Amino acid sequence: MATEYDLVILGGGTGGYVAAVRASQLGLKTAIVEKKELGGTCLHRGCIPSKALLRSAEVYATTKKSEKFGVSVSDVKLNFLKVQERKQQIIDQLHKGVEHLMKKGKIDVYQGTGRILGPSIFSPMPGTISVEMASGEENEMLIPKNVIVATGSRPRTLKGLEIDGDKVLTSDEALTLESLPSSMMIVGGGVIGVEWASMLADFGVDITILEYADRILPTEDKEISKEMQRLLKKKKIKVLTNAKVLPETLETDLENVTICADHKGEQKSFTANKILVSVGRQANVEGIGLENTQIEVKDGYIATNDYYQTKESHIYAIGDVIGGLQLAHVASHEGLIAVEHLSDKNPDKMNDQYVPKCVYSNPEVASIGLTEEEAIAKGYKVKKGKFLFKAIGKALIYGESDGFVKIIADEETDDLLGVHMIGPHVTDMISEAGLAHVLDATPWEVGKTIHPHPTLSEAIGEAALAVDGNAIHG
Repeated sequence: MATEYDLVILGGGTGGYVAAVRASQLGLKTAIVEKKELGGTCLHRGCIPSKALLRSAEVYATTKKSEKFGVSVSDVKLNFLKVQERKQQIIDQLHKGVEHLMKKGKIDVYQGTGRILGPSIFSPMPGTISVEMASGEENEMLIPKNVIVATGSRPRTLKGLEIDGDKVLTSDEALTLESLPSSMMIVGGGVIGVEWASMLADFGVDITILEYADRILPTEDKEISKEMQRLLKKKKIKVLTNAKVLPETLETDLENVTICADHKGEQKSFTANKILVSVGRQANVEGIGLENTQIEVKDGYIATNDYYQTKESHIYAIGDVIGGLQLAHVASHEGLIAVEHLSDKNPDKMNDQYVPKCVYSNPEVASIGLTEEEAIAKGYKVKKGKFLFKAIGKALIYGESDGFVKIIADEETDDLLGVHMIGPHVTDMISEAGLAHVLDATPWEVGKTIHPHPTLSEAIGEAALAVDGNAIHG
């Protein structure tokens, strides 16, 4: 049996279900094909579960130092099974919320694996979707006017370093641990690696980070990377940069795993209970029928134009499967643009410089716009302001005074070029910088904005004033 739709979306993750809701709002008959659970990686194996664990780790670490706040607590213990139960409860609650959104929007959901078919009796163009139902029932045939591919990504692995789910893990397997190891090596010091290092260290796990690049968080501003490395070492996390892991040296026994790395020309051996491989993510482009279309795959990602159309103009692609900034909020925004474009609503193109990036470690990192290095490379003559959290009363009250806010501006036009933060709750503060960037505000205008006292956001105002040497408390 074949069912006709205005839009069929392959993948019910953050990008897919947000696109479906917007399509429903615009009156399109819409369906989602999802082989696992609505909410996708972000809800079930990424953003939400990892942040739930990070929060538990933060509470545990804070409780252990509660004496500093005048609160005496004895015999502090961690019940990791309860930590995992809480994580799952949050996921389940949010999953029900997404299911409710589908019912509210009258969006049909097919649980199974969708595959794009070529031209057939159903359509002269590629795009008919054959759904292999998870229930084992007969395949469903969906005939859409438009398709959005939102199949997401999965953890990338290193050749020769095979994931066994026991000693060698990706973030997927780490999220399901029933107990904590006493030690762990993390291969990769990017966003996911740093978040896991921070979390596990706060849980009391001995951590070593092996990063191939010359610094951790290599896509962030250099001053942010340097400060993060300092603060991770303060947590007793061992950080080695310029370290090339040698998978062929991997050895395991009942208790531990050992591997060597080339560190600045010297081969060094490292041993821990487990290894977490955190070297990025790769797009899910296999098995969805792309070979039946004219869609191009470049460097492992689906190629699109600025409105997320593929070479097949009625087939769009969004989210991790197209590469770029692999962030949940980016996938959602791409989904909105794609739906509005196929509905002839003339949406604005997305500007990557307006996208906030966040690292939910302890301390947190948040940034938007150009780094200082990028701005200089683009030919800007930059001026900058920097303000330390240790001069902010609310940071001292929290007991979290490490870090700073850094603002970069164009010396010639006074335009805001980038804002970079490391410190307490900065992921909640970055939206002010995002709004300022969208509105093309100047540091002077941000500095003249009245920030309530005492708040952490005062650091933004002071950093903005510092751009022209006018910070009050610095």
